[in-house]
Amino acid sequence: MQHFNGLLKPSSGRVLVEGMDLGFPGISWSELRKRVGLVFQYPEQQLFEETVFDDISFVLRQHKVLSPAEIELRVKSACASVGLDYEEFRRRSPFELSGGEKRRVALAGVLVQEPHLLILDEPTVGLDGPGKREILKQVEKLHHSGKTVIIISHAVEDLLGMVNRLVVLEGGKLLTAGPPAEVFSFLLKAGKLTFLVPSIYQLCHDLRAEGWDVPEGIFQVEEALPVLDRFLRSSTK
Repeated sequence: MQHFNGLLKPSSGRVLVEGMDLGFPGISWSELRKRVGLVFQYPEQQLFEETVFDDISFVLRQHKVLSPAEIELRVKSACASVGLDYEEFRRRSPFELSGGEKRRVALAGVLVQEPHLLILDEPTVGLDGPGKREILKQVEKLHHSGKTVIIISHAVEDLLGMVNRLVVLEGGKLLTAGPPAEVFSFLLKAGKLTFLVPSIYQLCHDLRAEGWDVPEGIFQVEEALPVLDRFLRSSTK
């Protein structure tokens, strides 16, 4: 993920971002990093300003390009993007917020630069149930708004409602990539990294192997229950 905005440089091969070869001399790294928003694991540990407004606006204030009014508009927009009420949170200390709120402030601090590409490293790790659901809700909204979102995660099951492509790495190399159903089917057949496969998908896969006419692409309990109930009822008649 750190190759996307040049924090790491490749020792071999090429990295292309929006058509730009990052190995080409003359790349403007500051411009690239405005276009590629990177949110690290536990981003709330990077909060340091006295108020939520100061923390979110920090990068914009350092550039000294936008007027105070323009900066405020950007911060308001970023807060709205992550579900934070601007008036309620702007003067609060980020250190007094819940874990999920801190993470949304950190995310707003990246979105305020209006990046084209957003990369999130384990966005739900360490959060309780409500905090996890809230951050995923905001990420899904960003995705549906047309922004390209790349998520690095071991908790694949949490993301299935929003992702249309999975890339699985093993030992630093590409193992498989494609739509979720294709990737999970490959992992089960290959017997590799099966812990990534949702338990419901694996159950349906095993039932199909036993001759049940269960459709492909079922990942959620809510989807599986009516299908399994119908087959169980028919088998008891």
